Amino acid sequence: MRRDELSKVILPEDRMPKFWYNVQADMPNPLEPGLNPQTHKPLTPADLEPIFARELIAQEVSTERFIEIPKAVRQLYKQFRPSPLFRAHNLEKALDTTCRIYYKYEGVSPVGSHKLNSALPQVYFNKMQGIKRITTETGAGQWGTALSLACKQFGLEAMVYMVKVSYQQKPYRRSIMELYGGSCIPSPSTLTASGRRAIEENPDTPGTLAIAISEAVEDALSRDDTNYSLGSVLNHVCLHQTIIGQEVKLQMEMVDDFPDIVVGCCGGGSNMAGIALPFIPDKLAGKKIRLVAVEPAACPTLTKGKFAYDYGDSVGLTPMLKMYTLGHGFTPSGIHAGGLRYHGASPLLSQLYHDALIEAVAVKQNQTFEAAMLFARTESIVPAPESSHAIRAAIDEALKAKEEGVSKTIVFNLSGHGQLDLFSYDKFLAGQTEDIELSKEEIEESLKYLPEV
Repeated sequence: MRRDELSKVILPEDRMPKFWYNVQADMPNPLEPGLNPQTHKPLTPADLEPIFARELIAQEVSTERFIEIPKAVRQLYKQFRPSPLFRAHNLEKALDTTCRIYYKYEGVSPVGSHKLNSALPQVYFNKMQGIKRITTETGAGQWGTALSLACKQFGLEAMVYMVKVSYQQKPYRRSIMELYGGSCIPSPSTLTASGRRAIEENPDTPGTLAIAISEAVEDALSRDDTNYSLGSVLNHVCLHQTIIGQEVKLQMEMVDDFPDIVVGCCGGGSNMAGIALPFIPDKLAGKKIRLVAVEPAACPTLTKGKFAYDYGDSVGLTPMLKMYTLGHGFTPSGIHAGGLRYHGASPLLSQLYHDALIEAVAVKQNQTFEAAMLFARTESIVPAPESSHAIRAAIDEALKAKEEGVSKTIVFNLSGHGQLDLFSYDKFLAGQTEDIELSKEEIEESLKYLPEV
């Protein structure tokens, strides 16, 4: 069959990557060290051991180019990996473009998103260390769902603090977490000192990922049998997600093609890192490839944030990391892409963006829903609101190429389906979604409270 006739590219199971790719081996400028939140001195493994598994701490700082995926994790990956790479023929026709548009569909996983790629190894490494319980935060609920399932697979307890506005908007995420055996409560809660403080300061707060992280970390520190797990931002999370981009490269070889543009939505950065990082060596070798991170205009971390040390949570329990940030006290509006409502970006992506190896654009909420609706009506998949940011940018790139009279190969990461996000789609179809953009003054006010380093 000719390349242009293929609808999907299926990588054989025996070709699934056996190693994660570690971009730290190839970065022109290494990351600045994380800092202890109390002493402001570079982190040591001992600083992190109270909440993280030792193997994950080792992965966090490793500069080894490839890190082996444990056999037990690979076996569980085979339930849904390799994931398919689709050619968006109908979307191309609707846009009347000569560009070839592909999307990597991570919604085939049991939890409907890419998040299981990191949840499984994180829980596995904690299990190997004898940990019995894991706490975490979740925005839209996809990470909390993935961690709940992973904990059930390995026999651990899961405690999930879900950002309150998303908890209210997406009740069936909580239902699935509980079906998998996890516990899920809205954040901020009265169970932790940091949650009670957030409620006292603002009784009507919609919650933030930073607050939820504070609660989860505080919970983990209070029990010897408990560790904390994060679904984005950190180096080891981005590492686990690189199986996505590695599969894409193999699938593109199968159709004798190579992307000109790779697109991923970006909040904390796990989705963008997953598809883009394996292409960094190609970029460094001189390939003319663009790697584009897409974020909400309501939470423009890369495009309008500051490259500085900041806490990952709201009260300063977590290490300080050098990243693009809007300030750890920033409270994003309750946009429907809950997984992208985070004040900071992955240090890895932040450094690569600072070095001009990746790009970033911010798009408005209604634009993303318009793109999602077109995609659903042409490609038949209802996308998650987060993933719709990548769709928006891919469409914009195809239309730009059309205007310029050129043809390009565009690949984007469809990181999850939106079948549990229909509340959000109802709001859009009823004309009740707002386009929110932060003013320069709002950003400057939020950045006032960055820690002094």
